[in-house]
Amino acid sequence: MISQLTGEINHQDINYIILNVSGIGYKIFITAETVQSLETNNQGEIKFWTHLAVRENSLDLYGFLEKQDLDFFEMLITISGIGPKTALGILNVATVETLISAISTKDTSYLTKVSGIGQKNAEKIILELKNKITNIESDNPNIKNDVDVIEALKTLGYSNKDAVTALKSIDKSIIDVSEKIKEAIKFL
Repeated sequence: MISQLTGEINHQDINYIILNVSGIGYKIFITAETVQSLETNNQGEIKFWTHLAVRENSLDLYGFLEKQDLDFFEMLITISGIGPKTALGILNVATVETLISAISTKDTSYLTKVSGIGQKNAEKIILELKNKITNIESDNPNIKNDVDVIEALKTLGYSNKDAVTALKSIDKSIIDVSEKIKEAIKFL
């Protein structure tokens, strides 16, 4: 199992990269958020947490810059009917923190934005992940604050993608919601 790769990016596309590791190019499927992050911070060697999906006719690598994103991805693909591409699509819709908060509040709106996931499948995902995310939530008490910041920015007219990007740029030591919103608006 290939669980981590470190190397330099040879090629970057909309949904994948080619990572050169000691002369071998690995095609790694990534989220749009990761693509955007790489465009702004592309410098030398980069470490990816990876998941190798073994199929009858292919071996596909899915890569993430953060271990938490990989863990959530792997939780998603344990659900019957959710494959790696659908799980990656779910992670393209919102951050892991936002998705965890949505699952804990039984909000299906983020999940139904993904192609191929209707209301029933979204409810199934929430039902199956509700107990699994309890540990993640207890590790990060600021998840609700982050969701509040994203919702406030969306109310001000910013897109979900811009709001998530701005939230990630904020210093992690800031925990007050109003301060986070001010810093996010400065970023935007």
